[in-house]
Amino acid sequence: MGGPANGRLEGMTVVDQHTAAVAIPGPSLDDFEAARATVSAVAQVTPMEVSRYLEELLGVPVFMKCENLQRTGSYKIRGAFNRMSKLSEEERARGVVAASAGNHAQGVAFAAKELGIKATIFTPTGVALPKLQATRAYGAEVVLTGDTMIGPLRAASEFAKQTGAVRIPPFDHHDVVAGQGTVGLEILDQMPEVETVVVPIGGGGLMAGVASVMKQRAALEGRSIKVIGVQATNAAPYPLSIEAGKIVEVSVKPTIADGIAVSKPGELNFDIIKHTVDEVVTVDDDETARAILVLLERAKMVVEPAGAVAVAAVMSGLVKATGPTAVILSGGNIDPMILERVISRGLASSGRYMKMRIPLPDRPGQLARTSEIVADENANVVEVLHTRHGTGLQISQVELELHIETRGPEHAEQVLEALRREGYEPRTDF
Repeated sequence: MGGPANGRLEGMTVVDQHTAAVAIPGPSLDDFEAARATVSAVAQVTPMEVSRYLEELLGVPVFMKCENLQRTGSYKIRGAFNRMSKLSEEERARGVVAASAGNHAQGVAFAAKELGIKATIFTPTGVALPKLQATRAYGAEVVLTGDTMIGPLRAASEFAKQTGAVRIPPFDHHDVVAGQGTVGLEILDQMPEVETVVVPIGGGGLMAGVASVMKQRAALEGRSIKVIGVQATNAAPYPLSIEAGKIVEVSVKPTIADGIAVSKPGELNFDIIKHTVDEVVTVDDDETARAILVLLERAKMVVEPAGAVAVAAVMSGLVKATGPTAVILSGGNIDPMILERVISRGLASSGRYMKMRIPLPDRPGQLARTSEIVADENANVVEVLHTRHGTGLQISQVELELHIETRGPEHAEQVLEALRREGYEPRTDF
């Protein structure tokens, strides 16, 4: 991913493993260290937790950087506070404005409260209630507008023009990147032997900061650190942009990883990432849901979908590592209602929750018989629908829909085979 950097070059020169030496644009190591001193006033040094489960999958030691345990529930407080701490007294007096549906809103609101700055946040009308309540609780004025982020972005821009409020971008700014990169400094302090780092990517603020820190420190120490980015399959502009050598905008499709659902890279972020990131992979919603479930069960961690994609990439076999690996859990702000749906999706995609439809003769005893077969296979029926109105049924038939908990794919197939042996024809929807 070499080539000449675009824009202002502030980072040090590192040796790209594929081409010649290149200069990393954006913050230098001194900038990142200065940002660390600044954000230490509000941000916690989050723990690195070992994951035996991921270690078994990857074959090397794996630690999770738990930014889901950060104040405001994500790493976003770092970049927002670093940026806002550099505002002049005149700029602070004008206030700040941001457009966000989630973690950036809370980061800006919290930073504004700590710095005594008035904050106005524009957000879509469908914003999750916990995020809305948290942002308001930090003292920001929240304005609901539009069904998507297009409305809030336009409204924030217009508000800035009319009032003079300073816009705080979520990722595409030198000071924001420097603040987010402090996560990388902490990883290096907590895990000096790290050889691979796996990072979620949306617009690229966290990825740019962490990757720049890793590559600059590795160059100074005469070693290599592999950096892998992860995007949601339905919102993945970085693989296409890196391949094209320029920013490519994509159409964002629905994804549970809404925190990283960005249509195009940030300009500064892309300049940094194309020189520092070794690979960008994508994961789909089912893979992300499985990761959230594993984090809940194995690590006792509540992680939002965007924050779990790095774990999803490891679980899906997309990460190849030869040494100690750090996986960033970038946030934990998930609506309990969404969490319930995601857990159900994770159970289904891991073969532990199965929905089946069975055509039955319309005569007494059929429901009892099928339930008996399922029970004999030690599966648990959690929901039943019995109807004469299913599509494709004969007049003499009914359709039974069963929702069943199983121990996994093999057990699910065992239940299906038992039903088939008794002459039934179950159709499944895992």
